[in-house]
This record gives sequence, C-alpha cells and structure tokens, in this order.
Amino acid sequence: MSNKSQVETITSSADKVKITLAVIVLIAGIFAYSFFSDLNIYARVGMFIGGLAVATLLLWLSDSGKRILGFATGSYNEMKRVVWPTRKETLQMTGIVFAFVTVMAIVLWLMDKLIGWLIYGVLLGWN
Repeated sequence: MSNKSQVETITSSADKVKITLAVIVLIAGIFAYSFFSDLNIYARVGMFIGGLAVATLLLWLSDSGKRILGFATGSYNEMKRVVWPTRKETLQMTGIVFAFVTVMAIVLWLMDKLIGWLIYGVLLGWN
C-alpha cells in the first residue's frame, strides 16, 4: 500500500507575489537594521520591527498565511488542553532520569574496564 502525502503548493500568482514581497520586506528590514548603524538603537529596531510587521501582514493576506495562522491557532488551543505535570512530579521524574543515567554510566564504565582487561590483559598479555 502506498502512503503518499499531499504537498500543498502555492498556485495563485497573487499569493506568490505576496510571499515574495514579504520575504523582500523582511530582508529589507534586516538590512536596514545593519546598514544604518549611525542611527540610535530605537530607530534601527523600529525599522526591523516595521519590516517584520509589513512582512507578516503580507504573509497573512495570502492563502498560505491564512493556513499557517489557522495551524498556529489550533496549536495554541491544543496547548491549553495539555495537562502539565506538577512541580513535585517534574522533580521526581528528573531525579529518576539522573539516577538512571548515573547507573548506566557506571555499568558502561565497568563493562569497558572488563572488556579492556580481557583484551589487553588476558588475550594480549600487555599488562
């Protein structure tokens, strides 16, 4: 059985133009932040945030942007339904992980020493 996933592509030329303009505006905002180093930091950050805002608006106006926004909204709603562990549970599980890692490190160290002793000491007689 073939499991082919569908890849959604941008079909509308208007969407292609919007996304291309969004990328160009974002790059222009980054460039403006770097190029105008003689201005104060607030003006430079303002140029970057302005470019980011315009790029986000252009992306949001495209069909792809609307799908991304819908995905982000659904993800946020799903995150609100997650039952997060309490602080006590988190500390207990972290302690269990640290204990397991420590035990495994000791076991692997012992196995390494045993194999080294067998190979170099018993078989090759180097010790």
